[in-house]
Amino acid sequence: MEFKPLVGLTPELFITLANTLVLFLILRKLLFKPVMKIMDEREEDVKNDIEHGKRAKEEGLKFKSEYETKVGTARSEGQQIVEMAKRRAEEKYSEIISQAKHEAENIKTKASADIEKERKQAYNDVKGEISSIALLAASKVIEKDIDKSKHEELIDEFIKDVGDAK
Repeated sequence: MEFKPLVGLTPELFITLANTLVLFLILRKLLFKPVMKIMDEREEDVKNDIEHGKRAKEEGLKFKSEYETKVGTARSEGQQIVEMAKRRAEEKYSEIISQAKHEAENIKTKASADIEKERKQAYNDVKGEISSIALLAASKVIEKDIDKSKHEELIDEFIKDVGDAK
């Protein structure tokens, strides 16, 4: 048995190889370069999108941390405002209570002064009535006119003695 080579070196082989080489160069020039260019552009777009996504994520995280900081600050400020309002309310409460106590003390003092004044007035009125009655009784008993100023002195002395005796 004789072995025949599968591919022989024939002119057809060289023409086929030349055609294949020419076809490869033409396709490379017309098809591979544009396709590779499109693929490179697409790859660049994907890289840009990924980079843009990373930047957006970083910005989102940055905004989130700023938001959390601002919320924390707002909460602490709100807490301070509430505490300040409580403190003011307590101060106002204390002030109102103090004013009420002061007014009550003033009213009490004024009432005591008024009572003392009315007591003295009543005492003087009673003293005057007693002296008038005593003068009238004495003039009826003696039936003569005594000097009114001397008589009033005697009555005042009598009332004083009676008041001291009580």
